[in-house]
Amino acid sequence: MLAVDTNVLVRMLARDDARQAAAADQAVAKGAWVSHLVLAEAVRVLDAVYARTARQLIAALDLLLLHETLVLQDADVVARALAHFRARPALGFSDCLVLEIARKCGHLPLATFDKALGRLVGAQTI
Repeated sequence: MLAVDTNVLVRMLARDDARQAAAADQAVAKGAWVSHLVLAEAVRVLDAVYARTARQLIAALDLLLLHETLVLQDADVVARALAHFRARPALGFSDCLVLEIARKCGHLPLATFDKALGRLVGAQTI
């Protein structure tokens, strides 16, 4: 299965370049895999470069989780991270994803200096 990098995912979501968006759509049409790193980077780019709101980021993540041909690495982990992000968007999606990856790998608590993240089950403020 084809794996995609961050710029392919961003083009699919941002739709800011018609030619590249079409090429990205065509590339994933037969199935493609998205790693946690690519997903986190894409969300960061949509936030920092495209000034997408938390609500828009949540919608994009929902779209990716439901996409017919994309396979997200550990989609269950991504879904749990999205649930945290949906409830507390100020945390940032990547922090929520790091927590859920640690949970899946059995490495809790997650040590953090972020007091808001530290309030989530499985995280610990140090």
